[in-house]
Amino acid sequence: QAQLVESGGGLVQAGGSLRLSCVASERTFRVYSMAWFRQAPGKEREFVAAIDWSGGRILYADSVKGRFTISRDNAKNTMWLQMNSLNAEDTAVYYCAAGRWGSSLTDFGSWGQGTQVTVSS
Repeated sequence: QAQLVESGGGLVQAGGSLRLSCVASERTFRVYSMAWFRQAPGKEREFVAAIDWSGGRILYADSVKGRFTISRDNAKNTMWLQMNSLNAEDTAVYYCAAGRWGSSLTDFGSWGQGTQVTVSS
């Protein structure tokens, strides 16, 4: 399993931006589809965005479409999530995941430890 480490979370005002990073230690990173999920307090973990191994397929949750951008660089074993126009509903712990193409929790077998994103209104 790939080992994943997220970074880039923090406190930001509503309307602001953050860029999350996920670095994979596994040399086979380039064969995995990657995704971001998030979990707000008292809520279930939910899908945010996914990108396939080549970057040719990308999927977003409706709630972030047009505001968030997922990208990856296989040479750097790194994936990013650019988050713009943040609002209070985006407050959550954001998790990086690696696995097969999809948007379900069960599509991904490797998970990072999470990074907290807090949006103040």
